[in-house]
Amino acid sequence: MMQATKTISPAPIRKTLHVKADPEKAFRVFLGAMGGWWPKGHSLLGSPQKDVVIEPRVGGRWYEIGEDGSEYEWGRVLEWDAPTRALLCWQLNGEWRYDKDFETEVEIRFEADGDGTRVEFEHRGLEAFDRTARDGHVMGMDEGWGAILEGYRQAADAQA
Repeated sequence: MMQATKTISPAPIRKTLHVKADPEKAFRVFLGAMGGWWPKGHSLLGSPQKDVVIEPRVGGRWYEIGEDGSEYEWGRVLEWDAPTRALLCWQLNGEWRYDKDFETEVEIRFEADGDGTRVEFEHRGLEAFDRTARDGHVMGMDEGWGAILEGYRQAADAQA
């Protein structure tokens, strides 16, 4: 008798929030001013973080800059549909190291909603993390993205 094996893929991390800013401002704050709301303690540099940059074009880099001018790659832009959607390639592996061959996707959608914008966030392809990373790292990422996106919400609301 053949024994079946099951492979369970981790569910994408999904977050939905409402910001007071219109879609154009909400998009600009998220993708054009990430360094203003990204938690400075979430840095991979040896130097304190000065900025987080997403170059606004397909193929653009996603990286952080330290106060000493050093840079650390996080990923790249896969799709850029301002001001409604962006798709980013997250290339930080389970050890928080940039790996050009490691790829998960972060998609952000912006839709007018009443007096503001509905922002839908999804980090998917988490099966790319090895089992050790998935068992703890991915769970922590879900909580981490929630806290990070709260900082974004506050920054976007301040732009309304």
